[in-house]
Amino acid sequence: MDSDYGIMVTRLLLSVVAGGMIGLERTYNGRPAGFRTHTLVCMASALLMQFTVQQWALLAGAPLETVRVDPTRMAQGIMTGIGFLGAGVIMKEGITIRGLTTAASIWITAAIGIMLGMGMLDIGFTAAVLALGVLSVFRWLERVVPTLHYARLEVRFKRAEAPSLGEVKELVARHGIDGNHPSYRLEADGRIYVYQMTVRARHNHYYQALAASLNNMEQVLEFTLDPTGD
Repeated sequence: MDSDYGIMVTRLLLSVVAGGMIGLERTYNGRPAGFRTHTLVCMASALLMQFTVQQWALLAGAPLETVRVDPTRMAQGIMTGIGFLGAGVIMKEGITIRGLTTAASIWITAAIGIMLGMGMLDIGFTAAVLALGVLSVFRWLERVVPTLHYARLEVRFKRAEAPSLGEVKELVARHGIDGNHPSYRLEADGRIYVYQMTVRARHNHYYQALAASLNNMEQVLEFTLDPTGD
């Protein structure tokens, strides 16, 4: 039994290391679910899976036909619980959805804990290193690889001074930005005319220039330029 205890403690300690590695990356990048959250998720997964592995020892002497050992059922229960935790870190702000990467990192951390709890230490730590590489190296790749940056633009004018849609799109285009899917509405008993559209650009600093131009236009009462991103 002492040897079993030593094995269990070793697996728990390894789960703390693996979860902590991923959590440190999340903490460094200012995510709310960081070092402690990922460490506890990995350790809890490993602990619960060890309970499944040790069922034979716990139920020694019980009639064989009454014992059903299925580690996959415990793994399914763990991942179901992780789904609620992951949903808690996903936040929607307008059309922007944040926290998806953190939710995915919690998910993979739980999976790593399951592998370590089952004693599959090599594949568990390989997965931990790969997950850390995805979170750190791929972040650099996202900055290097050319991508389109999307945002939602909303501009309010006095109804009598509102420019045409063509003029608004021309202003947007002068800053290297494409405008698509425009919508329009009246507010304040018809006194305010509102344009909304999805815009995209190759660089985020294009949006800064557009915001500066809108800020200098006297007929603009209010505007919102909300870039999307994780």
